[in-house]
Amino acid sequence: MKKYNIAVVGASGAVGEEIFRVLEEQNFPVGNLLPLASASSAGKTIEFKGEEYPIEELTETVFEGRDIDIAFFSAGGSISAQYAKYAVESGAVVIDNTSHFRMMDNVPLVVPEVNPEDIELWEDTGIIANPNCSTIQMVQLLKPLHDYYGIKRVDVSTYQATSGAGKKGMEELVRQMQDFFAFRLDESKVEAFAHRIALNVIPHIDTPQPNGYTKEEMKMVNETNKIMHSNFAVSATCVRVPVLRSHSESITITFEEGVDVSVEKARELLENFENVKVIDDLPNFEYPMPMTATDTDYTYVGRIRKDTFAPNILHLWGVADQVRVGAATNAVRIAQKWILLED
Repeated sequence: MKKYNIAVVGASGAVGEEIFRVLEEQNFPVGNLLPLASASSAGKTIEFKGEEYPIEELTETVFEGRDIDIAFFSAGGSISAQYAKYAVESGAVVIDNTSHFRMMDNVPLVVPEVNPEDIELWEDTGIIANPNCSTIQMVQLLKPLHDYYGIKRVDVSTYQATSGAGKKGMEELVRQMQDFFAFRLDESKVEAFAHRIALNVIPHIDTPQPNGYTKEEMKMVNETNKIMHSNFAVSATCVRVPVLRSHSESITITFEEGVDVSVEKARELLENFENVKVIDDLPNFEYPMPMTATDTDYTYVGRIRKDTFAPNILHLWGVADQVRVGAATNAVRIAQKWILLED
């Protein structure tokens, strides 16, 4: 099997570390491996398949002469904006995990289970964008239902884990809980979030927008329709919760007028969709939770129920690991599909 030279920008971050794990678990055909990060992380090592690789500093010239085939970027939008072009110029396809390129018309925004055909558009810029974590797990659930019934509107409330803010977010939750059990929570530092996250929920993720929504909420609105090539209405409320990993979503789907949605059919459609697992037995306390999804590569769905007032409305609950399904795993799946196209 042909092997591919891989670079990972943001190698020391939570998503970067997870990309290495997923590549190894998927037995991805890796040739040479180039971990990249800021100067402060240069010289540290990462382990991959039992070997240690030194992290190098990301510079404008680091890709020259390295014959990189695929470059994963997960170090923040400003880093991708500055350095992705150098990876592309060296001959690599860039799979970008940040928000910088997502809504650019000539950059495909891809969830492989939903719109794999868009990967073919990568040659225009050399870049494929990875969607927002909350968008990824939602469109995986919307796609089979939209194809069968036709969606008119989606209303979603997210319950997003601290992993969405990276290592610093998870570490802050752990530290604050330690402070709680030491009876000093009032003295605990608040740095990663606008307020204390331990024993709290914060209905505010990312920067406020003029329309009263946040940037995170508008990402879900705009990205969903780009990925699904649709134009149905989406409204989101994004909330940070004191969970380490895995985002949860309460989703209300309004289908086209005249549709009489069937819970049994919806469950069948979701069960048969790639990388989706249905857990839906309320009397026996079986439904998806963050502890269900963490460290897995599936999007889980349950609490599937028809609205009590309108026959064309369905409610459901979805959960997925934000670091994997919402970032690293989706990026690796894009790379796998890209390889099939290139072959």
